[in-house]
Amino acid sequence: MNSLVMEQVSVSWAGKSARVGLEFGLRVVQFLIGAPAALFLLALTAMLLRHPDVPFYEIDRVAFILLVVGVAGRAMVMRKQLIFVERATWPMAGLALLAVGGVAGQPFDNQTWCLLAAKFIVPFALFHLAMFVFRDERQLQQFEIFALLVLAYLCFTSIAFLVGAKSLIFPRFILDESLGYHADRARGPLLQAVANGVSLNMLGVLAVHATLRGKLRGMRAAFLLGALPVAILATMTRAVWLSFAISMGILIVRSSNRALCRTCIAVSLTGALGLLLAMSFAGQRRALTDRLEESGPLEFRQAVYAGSWEMFLEKPLTGWGVNQMPEELARHVSGYTEKELYPHNTYLELLVEHGIAGLALYLWLMWELLRLGSAPAPAGESDGFLNRQFHAIWPVLLGIYWVNAALVVMNYQFVNGLLFTLAGMLAAQRRRERRRVKVEKHPAMQAILRAAS
Repeated sequence: MNSLVMEQVSVSWAGKSARVGLEFGLRVVQFLIGAPAALFLLALTAMLLRHPDVPFYEIDRVAFILLVVGVAGRAMVMRKQLIFVERATWPMAGLALLAVGGVAGQPFDNQTWCLLAAKFIVPFALFHLAMFVFRDERQLQQFEIFALLVLAYLCFTSIAFLVGAKSLIFPRFILDESLGYHADRARGPLLQAVANGVSLNMLGVLAVHATLRGKLRGMRAAFLLGALPVAILATMTRAVWLSFAISMGILIVRSSNRALCRTCIAVSLTGALGLLLAMSFAGQRRALTDRLEESGPLEFRQAVYAGSWEMFLEKPLTGWGVNQMPEELARHVSGYTEKELYPHNTYLELLVEHGIAGLALYLWLMWELLRLGSAPAPAGESDGFLNRQFHAIWPVLLGIYWVNAALVVMNYQFVNGLLFTLAGMLAAQRRRERRRVKVEKHPAMQAILRAAS
């Protein structure tokens, strides 16, 4: 009798456990399918904050796969097209195929495939997924809020590093000198000062855009835009300083929007005041002066560029392949004892690793991205995130990326993800406008419009 009771309890417990597990699984699937924008932003967050030296660092890969699965599932349930082929699709696909073809016959190397994903596969996917996910203004505003929160976090982290309040910096691996580069600068979770500066600069332009739209106002706008130039200064990187100054200058000179000019002038003046304040402290003045006068990086870059050019001349058409350059470059550069050297230039790395075809495809891709903002914003979206003002600042956002790409290799998932997500939003907007014009030109629609008038 007791054994029978125990068996019934066991069966009952197993049934309840299976039912709970099934319900949990269905809720997870429902979340993945029902909240694509939240899933997208979680994936970008994982790319920003992933720890580079922990066995579970593939959390960004897990988030990316969940994003792909969730969006694909939503497309199937809603019976909608998932992949839209745009003009920018072709050079992106060409670059990805070129890179994959170069490593397909080699022994598996995790670092090589991670770099390939960060530079080609993830941007390709995020560009097309963004076209599907960010379709209405509510989702676009969610992305805008996310961008402002990330900017506030990066500014806080950089300023805390500048003033020595390192106990406030999170996550703690940012302070680990054995990881990444530029441990003596405000490098943020990207562990590289230029990449941190690019993110600050691009997100800062989006914050200026949010201020003009009235989405960021009052003391929050004053604190965030006031902290931006100080955070840029904290990177202690001349290239970041220069690109920030140029971007603010272009927005001031070329914009016909007086509010935009006033906002950028105020940000620039705040930066000048922050610089004067930093120069009033002996330690900061000495650090800034040393950075301005330092010539070692320039000499190193000249040697690396010369060695990279020699490598290109040896294989101008086929290239050396993904992640083959660091070790081989050390053999072409004399005077340095490092076993691996990096070109610190995206365009030069593409030329050496993938030959003339790789650089040509990349330049074609950048041209197509620039064209996305050339068309005027649709009249129905004049008050939205992708309004006329966003189209005006789009070349500035691209310019920030281009300038810094000449000084660092853009293999940072978050930076690439941010740029190609914005590009995907613009591509989706252009597709919506083309569809609207096509419908309006349809004879039946024109007859309805004539009857209504």
